[in-house]
Amino acid sequence: MTDIPAPHPDKLRLTIRVGSRSLSFSSVTPGGTAHPVTFKPYTVKNGISMAANLREAFKTADLLAYTFQHVLVMVDSPVLMIPLDLFESENLEELYCHSFPKYEGHLIAHTLLPELNAVAVYSINKDFKLVVTDHYPEADFCCALAPVWRYLHQRSFMSRRRKLYGYFHECSLDVFSFTQNRFRFCNSFDLSQTPLGSANAHDALYYLLCVWKQLALKPEFDELHLVGDIPDKDWLTGELRQYLQRAYVIIPASDFNRAPVTRIHDMPFDLVTMFVRGRV
Repeated sequence: MTDIPAPHPDKLRLTIRVGSRSLSFSSVTPGGTAHPVTFKPYTVKNGISMAANLREAFKTADLLAYTFQHVLVMVDSPVLMIPLDLFESENLEELYCHSFPKYEGHLIAHTLLPELNAVAVYSINKDFKLVVTDHYPEADFCCALAPVWRYLHQRSFMSRRRKLYGYFHECSLDVFSFTQNRFRFCNSFDLSQTPLGSANAHDALYYLLCVWKQLALKPEFDELHLVGDIPDKDWLTGELRQYLQRAYVIIPASDFNRAPVTRIHDMPFDLVTMFVRGRV
């Protein structure tokens, strides 16, 4: 049996990001080096659970052989948003499972968003969490989209125009808008209803324009901003610009002053934002 290496001075923090069909591991290298973050996507095996994939990763992924001082698990699962003043921890499981019946039996967790007067309630697969805590008993868990909401909320104050945001991830589209210090709108749409299971740009166009109309936004004045793994980006933005004068794609390198982490290929925007902004 191979011995586990001693604690590595350059790899003290680990972030595990898990979605319905993705798993990755990232570590921070302190000290202002040219490559401050190591990002290792894990090739998920179909036909076995994500917990089983994680067990395999602990056997084969070199990064997981190190000892870490702090471990954060970012969970990308469906979110139930609850106003902060209506939040009661006692009935979270009932509310969540009523909204998302297929997740009954999962652990229900929440991330506080006090600057938005909201609480994001999400689910964690019990077996997956057990594998994590077997290796990292003091690991912290959070909703993966929390850094995105916090950052884009701050970004929304850059002009007086109202803004609608669309974040593409895991073949899903999260659409949200803010008014002052709260959500004006927040919903998620499934884009995977295609023969190959890939994200559908036509469905995305429909959802975005429907929400725009629902919020009575002005096509000649207000703004739409898209970010993430945008399907058929050129086609989608071209179609949107036939209806809206101000439809934009957020480029992380530009938004984050060309931070080194923005050059990492295929890193999800929520993970990029977490590393750049330093909070979840």
